[in-house]
Amino acid sequence: MAELLSLDQVREAAARIRGVARVTPLLEVRDLQAWGGPDDAPLLLKCENLQVGGAFKIRGAFNMASSLSEDARRAGLLTYSSGNHGLALALTARRLGVPVVIVMPTTTPAVKVDGARSLGAEVLFEGTTTLERKARGEAEAARRGMTIVPPFDHINTAAGQGTIGLEILEQRPDVTRVYVPIGGGGLISGVAAAIKLSRPSIEVVGVEPTGTARMTASLRAGHPVTIPITPGIADGLLAVRPGDITFRHVQAFVDRIVTIDDRAIVAALQWIFRTARIVSEPSGAITVAAALAERASASLAPRGAAVAVISGGNVEPLSFTEYLTCDLATLRLAAT
Repeated sequence: MAELLSLDQVREAAARIRGVARVTPLLEVRDLQAWGGPDDAPLLLKCENLQVGGAFKIRGAFNMASSLSEDARRAGLLTYSSGNHGLALALTARRLGVPVVIVMPTTTPAVKVDGARSLGAEVLFEGTTTLERKARGEAEAARRGMTIVPPFDHINTAAGQGTIGLEILEQRPDVTRVYVPIGGGGLISGVAAAIKLSRPSIEVVGVEPTGTARMTASLRAGHPVTIPITPGIADGLLAVRPGDITFRHVQAFVDRIVTIDDRAIVAALQWIFRTARIVSEPSGAITVAAALAERASASLAPRGAAVAVISGGNVEPLSFTEYLTCDLATLRLAAT
């Protein structure tokens, strides 16, 4: 059975990444009169788009890499990533002074590829799914003698991501609900563990794309399953199978999961920019889409402060402009 995180492991990760990862702001949009809820039920945005590297991934990448032996680090670091974890590992490797190789999908946005290369990473391309790039990464690591730092399915990676949960609790002790994106599951595993082990009464809601609802399917089956990939704009959430470790954490610590389509994600991107002047990538905006949808429901509306984790802001400028200016009524996207 997969190991579950302890609160001490998350706290140790927080100490390890201090001075490397930022404590990101928690922005209350109630002050902008944009949420529309009662005074006692504000929506807050946990702005990991303002994190080092533009996404939350530096937390887990640095925590795991710095936990390795010196020999393992010197051998060089390798990962398989849709973009943000690769960029975070490139930043980590640069700080540690070791070589790094990143296997990315052929569909990775140029902003993420260019960012990793600018930090000295060697970038390889393989397929479009997590399983394809994982297989290539394992083969390359074996051939080169490098150490793999997986993007989500490792206890030390999840511990690093869990530091977001600790920050939320410190920044907003009265929080009653937290929305977290789900890709492979590393982010929600860490955040949910940190929150539930500290304050079990807080509701943790996972959010994944309608077209790639792999965690929903896995929970229904009772074990991790692989689903067919469906194109969508949330490129950071297109893993076709959750990790074994992350699946166990979701089972143990997550209250429920909701799915959101591309149209609602674009609407959320527009809402975030209009109300808070924040640039979010689609994978980060999915939580706000879920919060907005549930706020409109009498049965699902939060009874107190709700937090939406905006996981990253690495989006192509042209794509972002198109999202902001498109007509939602006529929008045609693959996953809608």
